Amino acid sequence: MINNRRSFIGLLLAGMLTPLASACGRAAEAKEKFPFTLSETQWRKRLSAAEYRILREEGTERAYSSPLNDEKRSGIYACAGCDNRLYSSRTKFESGTGWPSFYRPLKGGVGTSTDYKLGYPRTEVHCARCGGHLGHVFDDGPAPTGKRYCMNGVALDFIPGPA
Repeated sequence: MINNRRSFIGLLLAGMLTPLASACGRAAEAKEKFPFTLSETQWRKRLSAAEYRILREEGTERAYSSPLNDEKRSGIYACAGCDNRLYSSRTKFESGTGWPSFYRPLKGGVGTSTDYKLGYPRTEVHCARCGGHLGHVFDDGPAPTGKRYCMNGVALDFIPGPA
């Protein structure tokens, strides 16, 4: 039990907190290889400042700030970084959270990893093609999957048309 700063520092120096410290986000893990890669300079040229902060720095947009939260048309949601097709509008639902939410990604669209940034494990969702951070998935979604893929709208582009 860590009950004061001295105990924390002692455990840290003893190496007992190393697994927690090294697990704090995907950035601390060994870089996974993705089919679509760019240099940081190329990413900064390709993306807006907001897209870069979300996709490349694993940020989060403010709830209810994305117009895609209210998007009702038929279509496909793609990665704003590499155009990879991620979600069909048929799987979008109103979660009440303020972020576009889906109960199932398109096959091969996303990958997941464990994120400890808040001090407890969450399942981070990233684009399977470029590795861009999209959001998180939770186990409180609707049938048939029971999943809620809670996505940052800035990380998505909407392509109207058949879903």
